[in-house]
Order: sequence, then structure tokens, then C-alpha cells
Amino acid sequence: MNVDVIDLKILKALQRDGRISNLKLAETVCLSPSACLRRVGLLEESGIIRGYTAQLDAGMLGLEVEAFVMITMRRDADRWHEQFAAALQHLDEVIGSYVVTGEANYLLRVRTRNLKHYSDFVLEKIYKIPGVLDIRSYMVLQTMRENAVIGEPPASTKG
Repeated sequence: MNVDVIDLKILKALQRDGRISNLKLAETVCLSPSACLRRVGLLEESGIIRGYTAQLDAGMLGLEVEAFVMITMRRDADRWHEQFAAALQHLDEVIGSYVVTGEANYLLRVRTRNLKHYSDFVLEKIYKIPGVLDIRSYMVLQTMRENAVIGEPPASTKG
């Protein structure tokens, strides 16, 4: 699907407010309601819009500690990637996981109730995954920017 400037305006508006009415969205992007609804449908069908979610306040849910965790694996362990990927599926504390370049193999975004919970998570869960060699934690002191909307479109999508 070719994404044009109007599609990008629709996407930005939906990222700001996923519950915006079609009428308000159409007004925001200067389209008729039917044309706007058709475009949103095409963005959904193409997979560009993968779904709609609620943004939760982790602190209000009692999850006071956030950390980014770099995991380095032993490369001599058999099937280390598959085992690690499988283990992640059972770790509710992990709210984001990424394969990365550099010294580490993985970057995890983790939320826990408190430092004791985080310590237990690392010692009782992460270190017990076969092949884990090194864990480096970066505790979040303050979130400066999160859930940013899409930026400037690539040159091929400008219209």
C-alpha cells in the first residue's frame, strides 16, 4: 500500500486518540466521513494499523519500577536464541523485548512492583534461562517522552 500525506495525517491523529470518532477524524484531516472511513479501513486491512489499545498508567497499577535490561547470551549453548525466546513468553514482567546489535543480544523493557520484585525477577527468572551470560540493568529514573506519534514521512510517501 502506498501511504500518502493524508494517510499519515490519519495515522498521527489515531495515535493521539485511538477513540476519535470518524466524523472528528474526517474533519481533522479534511476528508469526507466516507472517504476517511474508507482510508482507515485500507490502513487496517494492509496491516499498517495493527490494532487499538488502551494506554495504562503503570504506577497507578502498582508497577513502580521500570528498567531496560541488556542480556548477553553464551554462544556455545545449544539453541540459546530459541530457548530465550520461549522463556520470554512466561515472563509477565517483560513488557517489551528486542533483538539488538552490539555487545548484548537482547534488550528487555521490564516493569515490577518494587526493587525486591525486580531483584527476584532477575535472580529467579532471568539468570535461570539456559545460556544467559550477562545481565545489565538500566533503571528508569524519569520518563521524558513516550508514545510519540510518527515523525516526518519518508521521501517516497510525501505528496
